[in-house]
Amino acid sequence: MADSRDLDIVLFGATGFTGGLTAEYLAAHAPAGLRWALAGRSPDKLARVRDRLVRIDPALADVELLHADVSDAASLAQVAGRARVVITTVGPYLTYGEPLVAACAEAGTDYVDLTGEPEFVDRMYVAHHATAERTGARIVHACGFDSIPHDLGAMFTVQQLGAQGPVTLRGVVRASGMFSGGTFHSAMTAMSRARQMKQASAERRRAEPRPEGRSSKAVAGKPHRDRLLGFWLLPMPTIDPFVVARSGAALASYGPKFRYSHYAGTKTLRYAAGGAAGVASIAVAAQVKPLRNLLLGRIKQGDGPDASRREKSWFTVDFVGEGDGRTVHTRVSGGDPGYDETAKMLAESALSLAFDDNPTTAGQVTTAQAMGDNLLGRLQARGITFQVVD
Repeated sequence: MADSRDLDIVLFGATGFTGGLTAEYLAAHAPAGLRWALAGRSPDKLARVRDRLVRIDPALADVELLHADVSDAASLAQVAGRARVVITTVGPYLTYGEPLVAACAEAGTDYVDLTGEPEFVDRMYVAHHATAERTGARIVHACGFDSIPHDLGAMFTVQQLGAQGPVTLRGVVRASGMFSGGTFHSAMTAMSRARQMKQASAERRRAEPRPEGRSSKAVAGKPHRDRLLGFWLLPMPTIDPFVVARSGAALASYGPKFRYSHYAGTKTLRYAAGGAAGVASIAVAAQVKPLRNLLLGRIKQGDGPDASRREKSWFTVDFVGEGDGRTVHTRVSGGDPGYDETAKMLAESALSLAFDDNPTTAGQVTTAQAMGDNLLGRLQARGITFQVVD
């Protein structure tokens, strides 16, 4: 059915900041002959995005502009019915995301997004995984900095370790760069919904089958100093460890007993304490509606830093894997995590789903499960480094 569709990729949300960067990335790096379109509510805003793309490649003057609105199910069904893959940057996903997931699952259309919202991902699994399995759609959440460096970095580390028995893995994130306005809004929404997030997780656990004869879990670590890496570690309350654990459950190569812990790393105890205090303060503010609204009003969705500031940003994720009496240290590294590299990861995820010979999967799947080595190779070719550290 997908071969009969007239569009390879549709990008929904190109009028936003990260969506615009994703459109520009596709304009500069998409393969010749890519059949793609921009979708959104405002034809005028979409036309302005297309004008920017024409400055990159004059041939893009013919890129089609499609009407799509999350409040108009028919418009989403029409978009999903024409596309092989739909990209969406429209968040917070808990507020705006489900109608498009539902449309893609029903149409058998592959779907990628940037969400870092655990509640949204769990609710989409419960509501739409079975439909996507039936139609053959691959629903792949968290295809940006949440959670590709962590998910594919863990996969890469497991491959380098090559253990046959239990594997213990920790990932340590360090970064210099601004988070996006959309990321901040999504994080504040998630922090304000702790009870609902816990409920969604429990509903998913009841619905999701467990691997037979194997186990894979995210383990909450404790603050401590890592002697191997030389960093102070703070547990990271993000979606990333859950994504990694789901890849571990899906892929037998992670071994019979896989455990993953996820941290932020700092060079000094003072920075670690300051970071913990900052996260705690934001978490408290998220529970108080006036404070939450004040913070959300100060950081707008769709805004972001200019190119010169993004060029100075970077990220690293160090992994330490242990198994069969061996230890391996790997690192994933790249440029600006919140914007440039996120746009790259999202676009390459869609291109991989559209064109690569990937494993046969369907339903809600992780990047490691759906695209694995193909996506890793694409990102390496575009400057994101995966390496073993001596």
